[in-house]
Amino acid sequence: MSNEKKPVIVDDMAIKLKREVPNWVITLSSVVLVLLLWEYFGRNVNPIFGSHPVAIGIAFWKMVKSGLLLKALAQSLQAFIVGYGLSVIVGIPLGLLIGRSRVLEASIGVFVTAAYAMPLVALVPLLVLWFGLGFTVKAAVVFLMAVFPIVINTWLGVRGVPKTLIEVGKSLVAPPHVVMMRIVLPATLPYIMAGTKLAVGRAVVAMVIAEFFTAISGLGSIIINAANSFDTAAMFVPVIVIMILATGLNSFVGWIERRVAPWHTEMSGRSES
Repeated sequence: MSNEKKPVIVDDMAIKLKREVPNWVITLSSVVLVLLLWEYFGRNVNPIFGSHPVAIGIAFWKMVKSGLLLKALAQSLQAFIVGYGLSVIVGIPLGLLIGRSRVLEASIGVFVTAAYAMPLVALVPLLVLWFGLGFTVKAAVVFLMAVFPIVINTWLGVRGVPKTLIEVGKSLVAPPHVVMMRIVLPATLPYIMAGTKLAVGRAVVAMVIAEFFTAISGLGSIIINAANSFDTAAMFVPVIVIMILATGLNSFVGWIERRVAPWHTEMSGRSES
């Protein structure tokens, strides 16, 4: 009798089918399943304590027809764009400098770490005293909530750059700014993109928090007014819009990452289809 092991028969068709299913199909199926379950169980809940997708869809359409939702979304996005844009403009260079400078890391790094852990929501009343109740304070809240994840991720990315790469640049007598732009920055891009993705979620939350504490406007005003009138379906509309907004912005940042750092996706070994 031969001791040779028989080859394991693998279902090639199943493997082929698994490989051919795009990611978006899996995501769409998951979303549809959750919505169906929510609709089924949500109809048995008191409308004051919960809602279901059909009721939320009706409330959404009413807000769109009246122009209330689009107006509120535009008001919220203005503060979001300014605050988040400033956090990217300030956070990336600051993280690069802290990561490359031992003095800055020792002197500023501790404050960045402490500020990231600090409950910034508690500072909103103070920011209102400084900036008033208008657009400026909302942009400031978004900036403060979003800037620290970007700084910390960029900083850690710089610290993770292999020392041999930097030594190669120095051996070629490259000036510090060339080492930063040609070696450190490309190697840090995946960390920077991870930081900007984390910052998107915090910035969206900050956008609504600022509207709760300051001038009642934007999507936050719809949530408060609907909650005060016990209109749960209407309250869910801006919440879902915010979730979709954050998801879309994360996908957009991921798209940028695939364009500016395509090697990161290839090295990870994951398919993006």
